[in-house]
Amino acid sequence: MNQYVTGAMIKRLREGRSMTQALLAEKLHVSDKAVSKWETGRGYPDISLIEPLSAALGVSVLELLSGTDVFNANRASNMLRSKLYVCPLCGNVIQSTGAAIISCCGIALPALEAEPEDDAHHLRFERVEDEYYVMIDHAMQRTHYISFIAAVRDDGIAIRKLYPEGNAEARFEIRNTRLLYWYCNQHGLFKAPIPR
Repeated sequence: MNQYVTGAMIKRLREGRSMTQALLAEKLHVSDKAVSKWETGRGYPDISLIEPLSAALGVSVLELLSGTDVFNANRASNMLRSKLYVCPLCGNVIQSTGAAIISCCGIALPALEAEPEDDAHHLRFERVEDEYYVMIDHAMQRTHYISFIAAVRDDGIAIRKLYPEGNAEARFEIRNTRLLYWYCNQHGLFKAPIPR
């Protein structure tokens, strides 16, 4: 049973909660024979039962569908390992402090891979009092522009959303800023470390 949920996973989770097939069936308003069929691979739960099934078994839908437990291995986050995701439909910018499964507008988003800056996406910055004033030498046309600039600090990420026909510039607090990212809507993500 490896279509969209595994019987072995259902059985292991059910038994881990000291739940009988009959009790699980009662919670889902199905017969215990249906639960038995799921666990032995002779049938599949209806897709409408996936959310109630995951709730009854005490796991996320993602864990249930993947067939593996999700463990939090991120004991202490390192902001320099942060991942950025951009939705191609709505333009949402999503940040995680490590590997994650992210979706937006019904689309699974891959983590962006940052490239070092190039001549067409050159970043300049200067210190102005207690801030970095960041500028990117890039046209800001309606079809080709810098979508955001982000500053990675020891304690988080500050993201400044930019818009076509505006300026490709932003200000960030200097304190503990380690890395800068910027995203071109046609060429992807770029990064540069802050020199110490």
